[in-house]
Amino acid sequence: MNAMATPEPVIAFEGVTFSYGGAPALEDVNLRIEERDFAAVLGPNGGGKTTLLKLVLGLLRPDRGTVRVFGGPPSRARPRIGYVPQHSDCDLRFPVRVVDVVLTGRLGGPRWWGPYRRDDRDAAHNALNEVGLYGLRSRPFSALSGGQQQRVLIARALVAEPELLLLDEPTANVDIAAEEELYRLLEHLNERLTILLATHDVSFVPAYVKQAVCVKRHVVVHPTGKLTGELISEIFGTGLLAVQHDHLAGKGEG
Repeated sequence: MNAMATPEPVIAFEGVTFSYGGAPALEDVNLRIEERDFAAVLGPNGGGKTTLLKLVLGLLRPDRGTVRVFGGPPSRARPRIGYVPQHSDCDLRFPVRVVDVVLTGRLGGPRWWGPYRRDDRDAAHNALNEVGLYGLRSRPFSALSGGQQQRVLIARALVAEPELLLLDEPTANVDIAAEEELYRLLEHLNERLTILLATHDVSFVPAYVKQAVCVKRHVVVHPTGKLTGELISEIFGTGLLAVQHDHLAGKGEG
């Protein structure tokens, strides 16, 4: 009797190296993210976190090694991926309603323009309802708090009904209450989605995330239960866990 084949991971890096202008950003990376994993990519600024996400999206190609997403090239998997960029990537000066921001997540593939259909609007309303912001659908995006804006961007990613959700620094510029709310939302979404988020904020990671992908040119994966202060100091060069807790405890959202 033949043994059952091992399921294909959602994300697989094999011997991946990537450089910017000859300066290595990632070296010899081997990584597997399985279906319904919830993994945090941790590391200092400039350590390679965003580069790793861009390789998953197919926006960058490795110098050496292979990246496979859902068993094939990243470019082919892109319709199955939802992406939430850094909060700072959004131009808050542009006058647009919350629902219109979410609807842009329906653009892509064979249709890049034209009037939205009824099913597009239904999908946008469902996504806003899931992130708890349906009641603010007609509010200007710029009028929302930082945490609410981040949830709108998550709704924009969800509206395309992805199977893999990538987030780049989703808790930047939000207060501790909004951060915890975002992680609880992601924990709920993880019931049906594989989630990979890049962050240098480890305050809530041990409580919500299943594994830590530690990036500092090289990649080492740890269960979050083994994410000690000593390990964080080794990755970041500082006792970040204690500093982050002290900092967040006394700061409100600006």
